[in-house]
Amino acid sequence: MDLIPRLVALLGEDAVQTDADIIASTLVDHRKLYRGATPAVVSPRDTAGVSKLLAFCTEHGIAVVPQGGNTGYCGAATPDESGRQLVLSLRRLDRIRRVDADNFCLVAEAGCTLQRVQEAAEAAQRLFPLSLGSEGSCQIGGNLGTNAGGTAVLRYGMTRELVFGLEVVLADGCVLSSLSPLRKDNTGYDLKGLFVGSEGTLGVITAACLKLFPAPRSIATAWVSIPEPAAAITLLSRLRAASGDRVSTFELVPHVALDLVLRLVPGARDPGTSRAPWYLLVEVTSPADEDLAALLESTLSEAIEQGLATDAAIAQSGTQRDDFWGLRETVPEAQRRAGGSLKHDISVPVAALPDFIERGSALVRAIAPEGYLVAYGHVGDGNLHFNLNQREGTETGAFLSRELPLKRAVHDLVAEFGGSFSAEHGIGRLKVGELERYAQPEELAVMRRIKQALDPKGILNPGKVLRAD
Repeated sequence: MDLIPRLVALLGEDAVQTDADIIASTLVDHRKLYRGATPAVVSPRDTAGVSKLLAFCTEHGIAVVPQGGNTGYCGAATPDESGRQLVLSLRRLDRIRRVDADNFCLVAEAGCTLQRVQEAAEAAQRLFPLSLGSEGSCQIGGNLGTNAGGTAVLRYGMTRELVFGLEVVLADGCVLSSLSPLRKDNTGYDLKGLFVGSEGTLGVITAACLKLFPAPRSIATAWVSIPEPAAAITLLSRLRAASGDRVSTFELVPHVALDLVLRLVPGARDPGTSRAPWYLLVEVTSPADEDLAALLESTLSEAIEQGLATDAAIAQSGTQRDDFWGLRETVPEAQRRAGGSLKHDISVPVAALPDFIERGSALVRAIAPEGYLVAYGHVGDGNLHFNLNQREGTETGAFLSRELPLKRAVHDLVAEFGGSFSAEHGIGRLKVGELERYAQPEELAVMRRIKQALDPKGILNPGKVLRAD
């Protein structure tokens, strides 16, 4: 079959790109772990075009790899090396179809960037609370496909909890469309739940009805010095109670990470608090006019008196708030600038974090002495980016050789704590083996049966989440 002319006839010449220079960026994942090949990048202009493409590909047994902003960490949006998988780009499905402020929802197509969704909500004096470092380039379809987390999960939940309904194209081209903002609908299976987090292996999300919230009118942000992670857990509990559960951000940053940021990230400013082994970025928000800074000051002052914290600075301006946020959000950049790193995206029950950090730190010292631990993240929801950076003066090969034994030890420890080896980055291609190791056999069997039912020819993102047959 002469594939390219058939695709052009099906979708139009402007929807099919084969120029090697133009499509090169779609063939490499964000972390440059995988480099694939494809005969074409196909960019339908609407849902009907996606439907035509998938029906055609199912008929002819052609694999399709859906791709949004290509910002994922696990290779879920990268074609394999065979050169036989089409890349399906959702970039042209980029309309905000409607904003309904009274129903606190909006409908966005999959190719809208997260930032554009946030701005559409803000224009209606509403809030879409999903917030990621890549929000200017990641797309809402990819956020849904990977069930993205971010910095506001503590208050608003994962992406799964921010969606009323989806429009999804199945492998055979059938379109499931349920974009109503109903809050109560108990009519059978929750089909949307199948597709959020499925990484394009069960269907292609083309649009979503997303939940909005009242825009915050009061915000208080603090940078807090603490002696140990256990103090963070106690302080989180107290602050949630004192604020009426209005804590939207509670991020843990070790001193080693702050030091990397201040040394290696241009423009980073010292937060002005006393040096400590650990720090917190804390934010409390409310849709009403309230003196949250006073509430935060009172709670933190009490914490300092009781030894839970050693110092705190409350942002006095938007600029200072941005500076605090910058210290947290540029930790990944600082790690990259510092050299090689080994990464683990894990979660355990919140109260177990201090014990996990202590035992995980011992594993690092024993297994990978060429590295030092940079453990930071969303302590409010139990998610740590348990990363290592290479020590200066050590041999790179020796450091990188520790990756597999360290990963096994860390993930086994996570399992012992009843946690997850992939808290917010998904499975993709990178963690298929980990899923096979840690998921219950019954869970894997059900996943495979669902995959077979919805994609019997296995054309949708083969080799991602589940191993390809």
